[in-house]
Amino acid sequence: MRRLGSVQQKIPCIFLTEVKEEQSRKRECQQFQVVATENVNPVALESNIDCALATEKLDGTCCYVTVYKGQPYLWARLDRKPSKQADKRFKKYQHSHKSCKGFTWNVEEDFKTVPEAWIPAHRVKHHNGNPVPDEHGHIPGWVPVERENKQYCWHSSVVEYDAGLALVLRPSAEEEDTLEITAVPLAELLEQTLELIGTNVNGNPYGLGSKKQPVHALVSHGSVRIRNPPPADFQQLCSWLQDSPEGRVEGIVWHCNNGTLVKVHRHHLGLRWPDGETLLGSRPVVVHVDGTVDEYDIDSRDLFTSFSRLNGRRFSRLRDVLFDP
Repeated sequence: MRRLGSVQQKIPCIFLTEVKEEQSRKRECQQFQVVATENVNPVALESNIDCALATEKLDGTCCYVTVYKGQPYLWARLDRKPSKQADKRFKKYQHSHKSCKGFTWNVEEDFKTVPEAWIPAHRVKHHNGNPVPDEHGHIPGWVPVERENKQYCWHSSVVEYDAGLALVLRPSAEEEDTLEITAVPLAELLEQTLELIGTNVNGNPYGLGSKKQPVHALVSHGSVRIRNPPPADFQQLCSWLQDSPEGRVEGIVWHCNNGTLVKVHRHHLGLRWPDGETLLGSRPVVVHVDGTVDEYDIDSRDLFTSFSRLNGRRFSRLRDVLFDP
């Protein structure tokens, strides 16, 4: 499996796409939709998509682990966005040209300020020393997650910097089809991107926790494999996503042998998400967060402590994970 590491790249769709003049289902204020055609993208064909590793596309918020203040730290996704005036000018250009190609930014003046520790994502292009915005007018980047910043409280809940640990959801090495929730050293996650999922992230499509007892976890990108994925055929892929129990996912990311990533999202195919119970939320899970967390001064209400009290417990569905009163 190829790890994404610190790469924050735009992943092409497995099918060629076209633009329709309809309100985007994915992005507010975008007056057009990008939809898939039935033609397979040459990038996928050239990368031998039929031999690629298919993994589940996860619906959360993207994170990154790298060094900050001399130790491994979790970083949250934070795009640098244009000012209101610059964004208005960009949207007007988009609407009149049906595209953003040819639009000129003044990065020094058109964009809002970001925290001093902010860094642009890898593979963001630069011109004259300034990062170049993507086709949505954003500059993808990262900001370190610090506990005192309440804006990232759910990110903070899955890391313990004194212990150097992160709460991770991943496939069990011992049991096929079973997931595990475990505490992993942050050092083992260095230069990886992960998805934060849970109660208070993106509408919680996986049904984790509750308002009273929030549950969150990190999932390494590319770690949740899809067994027996459909071939790279538009109709067969649509049927699989609609009719197969294994198709109750937001989408697929293919990891090709040459390092290329290719994806498909349900919205590319005009399909709803979520649509009933999700595959991830219905998978069995076992908790492996042992007593080593007791060695550290961790708040008794901390998520790590709550999971350590469930150590060894098995749940028939991920969405059924509940903490004892």
